[in-house]
Amino acid sequence: MRFFAFTRDGVAGLAVRTDTGLAGLMAEDASYTGSLDDLIRSGRLAAAGKVLAAGDAIDEASVTPALPFRRAGKVLCVGLNYADHAAETNHAPPPYPTVFVRFNDNLVAHEGALVKPAASEQFDYEGEMVAVIGKRGRSIPKAQALAHVAGYTLFNDGSIRDFQMATPQWTLGKNFDATGAMGPDFVTADMLPEGASGLAIRTRLNGEVVQESNTAQLIYDVATLVEKLSAVMTLEVGDLIVTGTPAGVGMARKPPLWMKAGDVVEVEVEGIGVLRNPVVAE
Repeated sequence: MRFFAFTRDGVAGLAVRTDTGLAGLMAEDASYTGSLDDLIRSGRLAAAGKVLAAGDAIDEASVTPALPFRRAGKVLCVGLNYADHAAETNHAPPPYPTVFVRFNDNLVAHEGALVKPAASEQFDYEGEMVAVIGKRGRSIPKAQALAHVAGYTLFNDGSIRDFQMATPQWTLGKNFDATGAMGPDFVTADMLPEGASGLAIRTRLNGEVVQESNTAQLIYDVATLVEKLSAVMTLEVGDLIVTGTPAGVGMARKPPLWMKAGDVVEVEVEGIGVLRNPVVAE
């Protein structure tokens, strides 16, 4: 199923995409299923999808997209996970996944404004795919790893490069307010190839393709990431694994290509959708 979270007149809603468009319910409806955060934690995605599909027709043009997930305990981002991106930033392919964290409260939804901070001109895009954990686990064998993934969504890991590169730790440059985006759809794993592999991924800035690759080119695929991360920590239901970005980032271009107020950036992954955001100045 393809779930779409939204608000209308300040009220939360949840819908699924059907052959005839969006169908769903509002939080004020008696049969409302709860948010995606609630559904994934309770294991009710499939049942809720059927309820939503029998709900009201939702006019997408009349609602405001919302973040699909707001309560992830962990947002684990993987750096340098496409060989071409590692090469363009003068890094060897990492011998172990390079992991850093982002936080829920600096993310915006589809069509929400990404904010170029006043403190920097070096606001860069990174189109990525997210694997959403649907089953708790620790020390998960690779052969069982994909059974722990409920589905996938999209991410723009907006990065403030001068702050990111100022120290060996990337946390500050990756966590300015309203610099990352996620959504719009959450697509369950059964709708995509195993491990969401073999999907075209691209980023467009003002309509021009600036990143283009395929998820088959991940150095550490989704199953391997689940295995490696769960060797260190318990992966909880609702945790997000942001799988990495391909070559073409603005930092590596000559001259560099930074996002600025007035730009529009789109991240697209085949079978998952398009995440679109305008850029504004702080």
